[in-house]
Amino acid sequence: MAMDGYKGFLGLLVSALLVGFLSVIFTLIWVLHYREGLGWDGTMLEFNWHPVLMVTGFVFIQGIAIIVYRLPWTWKCSKLLMKSIHAGLHTVAAILVIIALVSVFDFHNALSIPNMYSLHSWVGLTVVILYILQLLLGVFIFLLPWAPLSLRALVMPVHVYSGLLIFGTVIAAVLTGVTEKLFFALKGSGYSTFPPEGVFTNTLGLLIVVYGALIFWIVTRPQWQRPKEPNSVLLQPNGGAREGAEGLAVNFSNVDTSDSKLNSETTAKKRNLTVDEAGQRSTM
Repeated sequence: MAMDGYKGFLGLLVSALLVGFLSVIFTLIWVLHYREGLGWDGTMLEFNWHPVLMVTGFVFIQGIAIIVYRLPWTWKCSKLLMKSIHAGLHTVAAILVIIALVSVFDFHNALSIPNMYSLHSWVGLTVVILYILQLLLGVFIFLLPWAPLSLRALVMPVHVYSGLLIFGTVIAAVLTGVTEKLFFALKGSGYSTFPPEGVFTNTLGLLIVVYGALIFWIVTRPQWQRPKEPNSVLLQPNGGAREGAEGLAVNFSNVDTSDSKLNSETTAKKRNLTVDEAGQRSTM
């Protein structure tokens, strides 16, 4: 099935992937060139995993997971397969986020630095908890065939809205974290004097904002939604039916045609029987 505005979609998709990939590369350059590299020893090298994994998982991979349903090349794939890919990408992002949290708490505890005192930490931990809850609820309600259809229909708008809200909040948390880190790291040279690290990292922040804006635009265009199957209802393993879910498609036009043929044959038989009875009575 052809997509309306395919060239525009393709241009935005390539732009989003390019900007997102550049965001990851810029983060690696930041910690490897300006922040002494990576390690896992309770020092600043361990802390440096925090921005790398957060930008890679919480921003880049989550953005791809959000728009995976919009890819027209996947529209011929089963909905169950696409749900599995969607959940799998979010699961990979969640694992990277958890490792990123462990790295920053290990670093703080090793150097006796207080935890959870800044706005960045409050917003960040809150959005991580919401993200994991969103992932778990999505798996149990939409991926596994246990939830009743009425519950799915009730939760779906909340699931979509909360997913976009979480993604936007993640970007806000990353930006506050980058700014907080620069204030601590550039005390000597002065953040206000436009040092190379400050300019470079500010550019990273702009790339993350642009990436988020592109993802939001792609996912909110109604003409780029995955099309629904016409004239069909998909049956669930639990006996229900849901539009757009995986399952067995039943075409009601064929059912109606078969029913109408059966009804017409039954009516004709009744009419013949009536004529025969009338003929027998007239000869008696």
